[in-house]
Amino acid sequence: MRWQGQELGVADAAALPGLEQLNGLVTSVTTPEFAGMTFHEVLCKSALNHVPSSSAMPFDWTVNPYRGCSHACVYCLDPDTQVLMADGRSKRIGDVRPGDEVIGTERHGSYRRYVRATVSAQWTTRKHAYRVTLADGTELTASGDHRFLTERGWKHVQPGPPGSQRPHLTTDNKLVGFGAGGAPPTDTEIDLGIIGDAVKSDAPLRVIAIEDLGTTIDMVDITTSTGDFIANGVISHNCFARGTHEYLELDSGKDFDTQIVVKVNVVDVLEKELRRGTWMREPVALGTNTDPYQRAEGRYKLMPGIASALAESGTPFSILTKGTMIRRDLPLLKDAAAHVPITISTSIAVFDDELQHIIEPGTPSATARLETVRAATDAGFRVTVFLMPIIPHLTDSIAAIDHALTRIKDAGATRVVYGALHLRPGAKQWFMQWLEQQHPELVSSYRGLYPGMTANAPKAYRSWLAKRVRPLLRVHGLDGRAEDDAPRGAPVAGLAARSASIVVTSRGRAALSGPTGVGAGHETSARLF
Repeated sequence: MRWQGQELGVADAAALPGLEQLNGLVTSVTTPEFAGMTFHEVLCKSALNHVPSSSAMPFDWTVNPYRGCSHACVYCLDPDTQVLMADGRSKRIGDVRPGDEVIGTERHGSYRRYVRATVSAQWTTRKHAYRVTLADGTELTASGDHRFLTERGWKHVQPGPPGSQRPHLTTDNKLVGFGAGGAPPTDTEIDLGIIGDAVKSDAPLRVIAIEDLGTTIDMVDITTSTGDFIANGVISHNCFARGTHEYLELDSGKDFDTQIVVKVNVVDVLEKELRRGTWMREPVALGTNTDPYQRAEGRYKLMPGIASALAESGTPFSILTKGTMIRRDLPLLKDAAAHVPITISTSIAVFDDELQHIIEPGTPSATARLETVRAATDAGFRVTVFLMPIIPHLTDSIAAIDHALTRIKDAGATRVVYGALHLRPGAKQWFMQWLEQQHPELVSSYRGLYPGMTANAPKAYRSWLAKRVRPLLRVHGLDGRAEDDAPRGAPVAGLAARSASIVVTSRGRAALSGPTGVGAGHETSARLF
């Protein structure tokens, strides 16, 4: 099948918010190969991004060929599913739009309560369909990945892949809400009195049947500010998009996991910028904002051109990825490393397969990433593993850390950077909701560790964690540090110091002879991980 492309006009509803104003510079592309995703192809004006001096990042320059990340989860419902709006009406989910106000829920004290929520995204996909029937006659047509709130917590419609053990609906479950019979009418605005009320109901919402409809249909999902909404009278989870994975150190932009901005001309623009006489060949970090080897790279293949352009210009660079696609480019990167220093790092946060599937849906397993570490090591690279985030009470035990470091060492890595969980706005809300359902015994502890708007673990916890990790690093013979050990501007191990001897390409030698080159006495510390 051919890819479907569409040039966006000023008011194209399919455009990522903000892109609809680019007047012809954006093309939206969908393909069955990437079901549920839309790629917004843009012509960028710059490729090298300068990190603001106020940032705590230990590098000054980045290149991000993609905005958003296709390591994504996909929930979805039949387009005719009725969503309860904040004005009391019900609307087809297929007709809901960003900016609409709906009813969601939030935890307040001992109860989950109904609150207003704002829709930030809506998109379509094609998924295999299942029908869930409740005792009161409510029917829900959804994908197997979709989650509904039960009296036993959030549960998917269908089990996950073999071995995943993800919670899923059975006929023993009762959904939470008021059912389709209690939903307000679709065409009459009423005074919605449930806002602020506790989420509880005597409606007969026991699951009596879960049927495989045997067909693939068009489905719709939305993202709301509360992470849920009312679908046919029951509480439905939605895809949190970027916020869902923000605490795993992906970018904090507003792009959705299913809406990927692709800078299709990034290689040409980068080559022009690298040829400028003012470019000092300072180290460039790839993968610090969005993963350059996410699934979209399999289609667009931008990284080979980016790596070649940097190497040809004599610019050192690093790559951080949690994907496995970098293995495709290892021969090219090995050749480039003969000309400029290249650092390869991979992020592996969770080594328990069940927990990893829940927290990082859509990403390669720890085993697959460790196989990539081995492949890069065999290609001659000294690979760093980012053991981040270490999750309090879940992955911070001595046994869990020792297990992780044992596997990292066996894979051939030489260095580990570790850090405690960050809970930034949006991500924090999702994580705390997940914790309430999966590990309610830890909620009070997390409220103490991350009170109010606090995003970082307290210094006392980080010091306690260091006393656990550092001795184990020595036992396993791994060089390592905490993520906040090196302040911005300080040299960081892992990228060789630059000198004239490493610039061997013709373009690099030409640059060296210029008045602003390294040979003219310019010194810049390496700032890459």
